[in-house]
Amino acid sequence: MKNKVLVIGSGGREHALAWRLSLSTTVGHVFVAPGNPGTQAENNVSNVAIEASDYTGLIDFCQSNAIDLVVVGPEQPLCDGIVDLMSQAGIKCFGPSAAAATLEGSKAYSKEFLEKYNIPTAAYASFTEVKPALDYLQRQKYPIVIKADGLAAGKGVVIAQDAPQAVNAVKDMLAGNAFGQAGDRIVIEEFLVGEEASFIVIADGENFVPMATSQDHKARDDGDKGPNTGGMGAYTPAPVVSQEVFDKTIEVIIKPSIAGMQKEGSPFVGFLYAGLMIDALGNPKVLEFNVRFGDPETQPIMMRLKSNLDELCLAAIGGNLKDQAIEWDERACLGVVLAEKGYPDSYQKGSLIIGMNVENNDQNRKIFHAGTKIKQNELLTNGGRVLCVCALAEDIKGAQSKAYEYVNTVSWQSMYYRRDIGSKALCGNFTTK
Repeated sequence: MKNKVLVIGSGGREHALAWRLSLSTTVGHVFVAPGNPGTQAENNVSNVAIEASDYTGLIDFCQSNAIDLVVVGPEQPLCDGIVDLMSQAGIKCFGPSAAAATLEGSKAYSKEFLEKYNIPTAAYASFTEVKPALDYLQRQKYPIVIKADGLAAGKGVVIAQDAPQAVNAVKDMLAGNAFGQAGDRIVIEEFLVGEEASFIVIADGENFVPMATSQDHKARDDGDKGPNTGGMGAYTPAPVVSQEVFDKTIEVIIKPSIAGMQKEGSPFVGFLYAGLMIDALGNPKVLEFNVRFGDPETQPIMMRLKSNLDELCLAAIGGNLKDQAIEWDERACLGVVLAEKGYPDSYQKGSLIIGMNVENNDQNRKIFHAGTKIKQNELLTNGGRVLCVCALAEDIKGAQSKAYEYVNTVSWQSMYYRRDIGSKALCGNFTTK
C-alpha cells in the first residue's frame, strides 16, 4: 500500500511540499489542509477544507482517512504543539514537539540555547521593558538588529541604521504593540557583516541529513533595501557555502544544536533551519533558527529533490535517518516571488492574475501558489506574497535567466518583484549589507 499524506498549510511552501510528495513512488495520494488553488490543480493532490489551526478537525480527518504521514508546513501549529497532539492520537506527524519548536517560537530562548552550547552567533541582550532597552542602545554601535521575541511571520525584525531608528523600533515593539504578543519581549543583537545562507537539515532527534544549501532574499527591494519580508526569492545551491563552510557549519552549528536539544530533553525531529551569516573568512554564525522548511527556499529546493520525501520524513519520525541518503538534481534552481505592491505593509487583494492558464509541459520550470484564490473561475491575488516562479538550469545564471523569462509571462495590475534574485551568487564575492 502506498502512503496517504496530509500536508498542513496554504502557502507556497506547502504547495511545493505537496507537489514533491505527489511525485514520490511510495505515495498514493496527498491531501492539503486547507491548501490553495495551486495545490488543488496538482495531479494526485486534493485540498481539504480544514484550517491549519483546527487541530481537532485535522486529527479527526487523519483518523477517518487512515493518513500514514502528516507534514506540517507553518511554524504556528508546530509551536502550538500539533506534533504532540497528533502523536498522542497515534498519528505519524513530521516536525518538532512544542518544546523543541521553542527554538523558533522564542528568539530569547534560541539565543540562550546558542550561548549555552557555545554555538557561534551575534552578541545580544533581551528586554521586556523600554527603559533598560534604551539604556542598552546608548552603548551600542550601528547598524543594530532588533527582533520581536515571538512569531511574527518572518517580519518581526528591524535593522536600525542609527539610534533614532533603533529607539523607534524598541518603542514600537515593547510599548506600541507593533507585533502583538510576539513583541512583549525583544532581542537586540549586533549586526553581522557577510553573506547569508540557509542551511536546512532533516533530523530524527539524534541523526541528521543535510538538505541542499540555499540563499533567501529577505529585504523587499533590489540591492537588499527596504523592509524585511517573509522572503522575496531564493536559489539553490548557495555558492557561498563552499565545502569548507559546509563542513564547518556541520561541526560548529548543526551537531552541537542536535546534541544540545537532546540534553535539554527536547530531541529535535523535523526540518531544522539555521539561517547563517558567513563572514569573509568563511566563518558561519547563526542569525536565527526556524523549526520548519523556509519559504521561499522550499520551492527551489523541492525542484531539485529526487528522493522520496515521505520516506525521509517517516525515517526521521522512526529515528532511522542514519542510513538514509538524499539524491539531488545536480542543476541549480532559482525562484522569484511575485508579490502585491506594498507588501509587507498594506497591500490590496483581489487583483486578476493573467497568464497562468497557459499549458506548460516544461519540467524545468514551475509556478507555486502562495496567496491566490479562485472566484467565479478567475484566479485572483489573496495575499502579500502571491506566486513563486521557479526554473532549473545548469547554473545559477541560467536559472536566473529562465526564471525571469518565465516571470514575464505572468502579470496583474499591482504586481511587484525584485529584479536581482541570485545576483549575489554571480558576483563571486561577499557583500557588506
